[in-house]
Amino acid sequence: MGKKRVAIIGVTGSVGQEFVQSLDNHPWFEVTQIAASERSAGKNYLDAIKDANGIIAWDVAGEIPEYIKKMTVKSVNDLDISQLDLIFSAVESEAARDIETKMAADLPVISTSSAYRYEDDVPILIPGINDEQTELLETQKKNRNWKGFVAPLPNCTTTGLAITLKPLLDKYGAKKVMMTSMQAISGGGKSGVSAMGITDNIIPYIPKEEGKVRLETRKILGKLKDGKIEDADIRISCTCTRVPVIDGHTESVFVETTKDIDPVKAKETYNQCNSEISVEGLPSAPEKYYAFHEDPTRPQPRMERTVGDGMTTTIGRVEKEELFDHGLKYMLFSHNKKMGSAKGAVLLAEMLYKKDKI
Repeated sequence: MGKKRVAIIGVTGSVGQEFVQSLDNHPWFEVTQIAASERSAGKNYLDAIKDANGIIAWDVAGEIPEYIKKMTVKSVNDLDISQLDLIFSAVESEAARDIETKMAADLPVISTSSAYRYEDDVPILIPGINDEQTELLETQKKNRNWKGFVAPLPNCTTTGLAITLKPLLDKYGAKKVMMTSMQAISGGGKSGVSAMGITDNIIPYIPKEEGKVRLETRKILGKLKDGKIEDADIRISCTCTRVPVIDGHTESVFVETTKDIDPVKAKETYNQCNSEISVEGLPSAPEKYYAFHEDPTRPQPRMERTVGDGMTTTIGRVEKEELFDHGLKYMLFSHNKKMGSAKGAVLLAEMLYKKDKI
């Protein structure tokens, strides 16, 4: 069987470039078309990412993959849908709604934008965490009379929180969660955080972020029932901050559980999940979904961001929380540009491919 033919929309931006790298020599998917704004349309990829001074604006670690360099960037309207099997959308949310709607009429769309996240018939999927919600995609197709669907990733801050809460919720129950994030500047996009604003500083507010985390976490951890997702009954309070770290989000989490829990039980639970997690065998999956540290100085962004090529979620500082009758506190690290973005989207596409949804 040949590889699935895919297009990347928004290919010149930071997330688009992560897609370019994540799909290089992929065993199941082949990038055959790329699209960006009208400004870039008609140029080869290298010329499209050059700035006015002739500097190549490549933002991803490592060399630009050879396969993409001379590929011609198209406008979205010029994509040949008949020659594609799948769309990866790295478009900003303002434009994403119209573009993804048009594409999903004919093809599956895996998106990093928030345009469709909060629709009732749209699951927010994290492979290995809420795979059963995949069936909602069939409802979405029927409701909208589409041949394809839109499957968005969560906000990158939500990703690490939902991944670490899922095993605790399933085994011990979860009633309340308090989280403070220390988010990398790359999460704001290339031009999202000024050097003067973040150097020697912490920005204690990120617009709309906390609402996203609350809504998305409850939806991801909810249950699919009668063609709808019933949100998890968890009260979530969060404070989202921006810190002078380039890549990788760190979060401090307090969770009140229904049953008694302690660090030993938590470690056993995460280790068990590593051995049972459904992502095994997917090309972009890490060897370990969870890394559990007993060293109190971990996790640290500089040390964790390369673990599992950015696809492993690291947990440390795990302690019994005395504020609750039953509860735990811990720190987590999740790579916002890998698991929380393009490579996580590729992992999602792999999961859907294995389920014959693509």
